[in-house]
Amino acid sequence: MPKVTFIEHTGTRHEVDATSGLSLMRAAVDNNVPGIDADCGGECACATCHVYVEGDWLAKTGEQSDMEKSMLGFAAVTQPNSRLSCQIKVSPALEGLVVSLPEGQH
Repeated sequence: MPKVTFIEHTGTRHEVDATSGLSLMRAAVDNNVPGIDADCGGECACATCHVYVEGDWLAKTGEQSDMEKSMLGFAAVTQPNSRLSCQIKVSPALEGLVVSLPEGQH
């Protein structure tokens, strides 16, 4: 299981074990990470699992689909490194991944 770190806007860190093959959002929800509400259950229909992918990890998380780009329009304070965690599939290549949560999503 890859270890990934979610950083709240306050700086609080949550290192969790993420199951390969499932979404990054599922890892957050299963480990009670505050700020990942996942209102739509991972269907790319809400943007309540918005994260900022840190540094060089962005290329490793894959490309945004058109649907994800559209949903990010509803997210709080998007940045060039914004992603919906429901659209990031966990794999061993994401061992050590670090993502931050926006302030408006707490």
